[in-house]
Amino acid sequence: MRGMPYLELAFNLPVKQNYTYVSPVVIPIGCRVMAELRFRKLPAWVVGQLDSPPDNVSEFKAIESRIDEEPLFDLDFLELANWLSELTMCSLGEALAAMLPSGRSESHKSHDASCDNNNETIDVLSTDQRDALRSIETADDDWIYLYGISGSGKTEVFLRIAQAVIERGGSVIYLVPEIALIHHLVGSLKSRFQELIAELHSALSPSERLSEWRRIQSGSVRFVFGTRSAVFAPMERLELIIIDEEHDSSYKSNAAPRYHARQVAMRRCKQVGARLLMGSATPSLEVWQLVKSGSLKSIKLADKPAGGASPVSSIVDLRKERTIFSGQLIDAISRVLGGGRQVLLFLNRRGFSYQFSCQSCGEGVLCRNCSVPLIFHKSTDTMNCHYCGFGTKPIQICPNCGSLEMKFTGFGTERAEEEIRRLFPEKRVARLDTDVVRKRNELEKILRHFEEGDIDVLLGTQMIAKGLNAPGLKLVGVLFADSSLNLPDFRAAERTFALIVQVSGRTGRFLPDGEVIVQTLRPEAAAIQMAVEGRLKDFYEYELGIRKTLHFPPFCRIFRILFEGKNESRVCKASEKFASTLSGTMDEELLGPAECAVARISGRYRRHLLLRSDSFDITHATLASALSSFPRQNGVRIKVDVDPTNLL
Repeated sequence: MRGMPYLELAFNLPVKQNYTYVSPVVIPIGCRVMAELRFRKLPAWVVGQLDSPPDNVSEFKAIESRIDEEPLFDLDFLELANWLSELTMCSLGEALAAMLPSGRSESHKSHDASCDNNNETIDVLSTDQRDALRSIETADDDWIYLYGISGSGKTEVFLRIAQAVIERGGSVIYLVPEIALIHHLVGSLKSRFQELIAELHSALSPSERLSEWRRIQSGSVRFVFGTRSAVFAPMERLELIIIDEEHDSSYKSNAAPRYHARQVAMRRCKQVGARLLMGSATPSLEVWQLVKSGSLKSIKLADKPAGGASPVSSIVDLRKERTIFSGQLIDAISRVLGGGRQVLLFLNRRGFSYQFSCQSCGEGVLCRNCSVPLIFHKSTDTMNCHYCGFGTKPIQICPNCGSLEMKFTGFGTERAEEEIRRLFPEKRVARLDTDVVRKRNELEKILRHFEEGDIDVLLGTQMIAKGLNAPGLKLVGVLFADSSLNLPDFRAAERTFALIVQVSGRTGRFLPDGEVIVQTLRPEAAAIQMAVEGRLKDFYEYELGIRKTLHFPPFCRIFRILFEGKNESRVCKASEKFASTLSGTMDEELLGPAECAVARISGRYRRHLLLRSDSFDITHATLASALSSFPRQNGVRIKVDVDPTNLL
């Protein structure tokens, strides 16, 4: 194969090496090709071109075919991918797979530039907004945080800053944590930026994502709007990245590469000299500490320009109630609906019930693949696992004692919906969770109907907690506030506080008469009390005090090393062997190995180690070296999560 070009290829595999192939023609870096690897034909990215073959290799396979006529990325993008690979300790191919669209052909779907009536540009800013806008425009800081209560107009400030950047020839990336928030903004964005806007998110098909990617590459797009992976958009003259709802855990990827969009945004801004603008009504504790220490400039919005006010909130002790719908909440719903206003009910548990157990022996029904209970879904008459997807028909006989007394207990969104329909049969009720929105455009349709007043009661999970703007909404009910507080995770209190504050902020946005009722089995919990009372600063200082005492982020960095495999004994031995290796090479605090809170998922046993470090670079380098020299453990996968947001 003398005289043929040599190509360095990266595959989307957890193997930290690239492979050399020959090609009949020169193929640019950034293109995809098909190539055979270990008797499989797989797509790969061209990440290098060699003038001569590597030493000590005499035979090379030829690529099978070329996928892309034009490169998907350039050398600057490749540099970012290499940085991401190194930071998250994954392969270059895994990093590129997360960063790039996977479509094989481009879609020619038209992009409608029309806007919803509810999303028209706001012509007049409040004094508070004008002051914030002026402060951002005149600040010398590269990173700025816009903190404002729900309904204070953060989004409009973001869009004014973005518009100014585009008018002077720059480009903007605007990130939101969930697809649900895209519905609330897309009309306003398209009316402002029209053909200059592109979307990147998982609701697009692979070919649609590729089509948008090509539009961005062409330079015709100046504003990219999307979820986490949109942070990688190949923008020309990138001057600004906006991260809306910065606190949200959806910005952290749970699959390799396990990156946080905030970290990538900081890197990209540093790489090209752009500014980073973040914002939330409930900043993450890491960001709060940066602001407190003076490392991050903060600008505050305190007023509600639409005329609203903070809602009147109260706590209901569910221990004194017989069902998840307390008498106080039912009375409030009846009164609000009777007055022609709307109700929003939040329950972070989908399904009909979350417990199916024997009333004689107490035995629960667990997933056969995972160490979690099956959730009953009445609409399909199945018990499903929300981790692996396993489903089965409800059993009638207890497999442990043979009793016929099998019973559903607990409330999920399905059961709550059924109860609301029974209590208020004449009212229009809708449910919004992942089971409902599997149909294309169902999410947008339900949210639009609620905002237009065509739904009286909307019941949902986290996707209703942010961004919803319904002028007729008066009452918010949090049905079971401590569902996330009971999780064995050091961030549980922070998440609970943020969820209550965020969902409470859906009311009182337009009229100063909003009401919030928070039901809980733990009314004394600080996160719940302070969220209901609106004591954000008090909660952050309280939680920071606990984190500092226990030496958890933001006062240290955490590395999580996860071991998974179908043989429990092998997983245990591998985790213990690696822990022994680490204990002899570093001084940092090593916790574990221990069984994960969810000990088995999809038939794979799980154990983990935690490293707490005050010297990130040293710990990162030592851990990377230990992993590269650690012998391969047959049947055991090792995964690394740097700065994990979830320890389950």
